[in-house]
Amino acid sequence: MAKGVQARRSARAVVHEQLRRRIISAELPPGAPLSENDLAAELAVSRTPVRESLILLAEEDLVQVFPQLGSFVSRVDMALVANAQFVREAIELASLRDAAGRLDAAGLAALRDLLARQRLAEGDTDEFFRLDEEFHQLLLAIGGHERAWRAVESAKAHLDRARRLGLRLVSPVALLVAQHGAVVDALAAGDLGAAEEAMRTHLRAVFSDIERVRQQSPELFASGRLARPVRRSVTTLQ
Repeated sequence: MAKGVQARRSARAVVHEQLRRRIISAELPPGAPLSENDLAAELAVSRTPVRESLILLAEEDLVQVFPQLGSFVSRVDMALVANAQFVREAIELASLRDAAGRLDAAGLAALRDLLARQRLAEGDTDEFFRLDEEFHQLLLAIGGHERAWRAVESAKAHLDRARRLGLRLVSPVALLVAQHGAVVDALAAGDLGAAEEAMRTHLRAVFSDIERVRQQSPELFASGRLARPVRRSVTTLQ
């Protein structure tokens, strides 16, 4: 492969990863305009990898492209969120059944250590989100299904956007840590039924969070029709 082509693909991969992360984290909030020129200057690349990355993100429904108007971060689509939630719940509950039979003292200690670090992360949504991901990955690993995390990750981009909005606006970290703790306590007690119910409740809590966010900020959500946006400055959520 020619070095120029390889470098262009490498630049595209870096730009795609950065833009995808910023969209999912809501650093680039739903409805935000995306200027190829501005992004290229900010990321110190040419317009080509930016344009190619926006095409890839549009294929993931994370970006919408409007002819003669430009590209915008897509608004949260509840149908896509529900599909991602279905996939995640199916995988994690199936793995939890195996984790119940494989949990040992070391695994339990690792889970409780994660809970302690999550409590310390209250007020830092980025750190809590990272530890939340680590918690769910660890549960999959204990169940013997660590590689299934890739399937969860590939399905849940839209779900993660909704979760990040919930963390920023409505869902207290202490409540989420308590939900994690209920799963761990049930597994430690050997009560698979209670562990499954606690996990199901935890994973589905995102829907009530989303509804509260939608009541506060309906402009962040898709309305069911492809309305043409207005190109204007969009304030990043803090």
